[in-house]
Amino acid sequence: MDTNRSIRLLTYLMFFIFAMTTDAVGVIIPVIIRTFDLSLTQASAFHYGTMIAIAVSGIGLGFLSDRFGRKAIIILGLGLFAACCFTFVIGSSFAHFLVLVTLSGLAIGIFKTAAIGLMGDVSRSNVEHTRTMNMAEGFFAVGAIIGPAIVSYLLNQEVSWIYLYVIAGALAVTLAVIAARTPYPPTASTEQEKTSLSDTLAMLKDPYALGFSFAIALYVVAEAAIYVWMPTYLLDYDGGLPMLATYALSIFFVCRALGRFIGAYILHKFAWQTVLMLFSGAVALCYVGAMIFGVNAAAVLLPISGLFMSVLYPTINSKGISCFRPAQHGAIAGVILFFTAVAAALGPMVMGILGDMFGQVFYGFVFTAVCAVTLFALSFVNWWLDPTQSRLAEGQANL
Repeated sequence: MDTNRSIRLLTYLMFFIFAMTTDAVGVIIPVIIRTFDLSLTQASAFHYGTMIAIAVSGIGLGFLSDRFGRKAIIILGLGLFAACCFTFVIGSSFAHFLVLVTLSGLAIGIFKTAAIGLMGDVSRSNVEHTRTMNMAEGFFAVGAIIGPAIVSYLLNQEVSWIYLYVIAGALAVTLAVIAARTPYPPTASTEQEKTSLSDTLAMLKDPYALGFSFAIALYVVAEAAIYVWMPTYLLDYDGGLPMLATYALSIFFVCRALGRFIGAYILHKFAWQTVLMLFSGAVALCYVGAMIFGVNAAAVLLPISGLFMSVLYPTINSKGISCFRPAQHGAIAGVILFFTAVAAALGPMVMGILGDMFGQVFYGFVFTAVCAVTLFALSFVNWWLDPTQSRLAEGQANL
């Protein structure tokens, strides 16, 4: 196996292990609500605490891998993540668990920005970069299936859900050891080009960075709504297929995983602008249909939306990064990750607040449907006007 292929596989597995924990939160939240007698808004802190920490880490520490190298920062992030995971077993209060998931978010932000920058380093073209991102998100989607399944199994065996984190910690240690023994390509920067926090913050003025980041945020609100609040929303399901509501989240994760692996092929055959426009439109239709026809329709439409969501995040992410020089890939990855995590935190939090205000989480999903329709509108404009063509060509020339 050549070095670049080994590095890609290690990167894919990093996405797999942190998805095991972050995307299992929808299964864990109902348990902690019962255990600690929490409101929807209070319980959502278990999700948005992690995401806010990832956001802070992405914007504040994303430049570290550009400055000190991808390998060192990946090992650092994996080590911190493992330490947080193992510490779950020594406490039993909600505050203890909330602090740990928040600290684990900081660790995820550290190694994820380095991993995303690394994927740009080992890609020879914008097209290859996008395919690599889709494969990484495919592994993420598989981890998002495995994590909730492990929690469900543990709960059925009357074993605490915290052992999911112990398993994830063990996997993180294993990957850190393998990463330490694997040769990485040098970061594409000179001493004069090495980025800093000020360089990262300066990117917030770049219209391409902001445009792709805003699109990412809209997408993440739509996706996080499903894995955080759909299980709670579908408690009101009264249709003829109760098992459909029971396994709706698993169906969503399976659809998303299948779609992400298929997405690498689709993007090889069709222009990314067209794919982005059509698939975001399909997601918007799923959301609007779910809101119009009610919870029983939502049990079908929301899980199926995973097929169409699958291509959106890695495509938007990779094209946003490709608009910048390789020496800036870690920094721009941090900026995009910041908006990703902020949206993943604020979206479900706003949904929880709306649910508490109006007595139904349905009103939170209406807010999310508006975000999905807005993303489709932006994707349509991008398809029609193609404003990124020249910037992506510049990025390609620098690879």
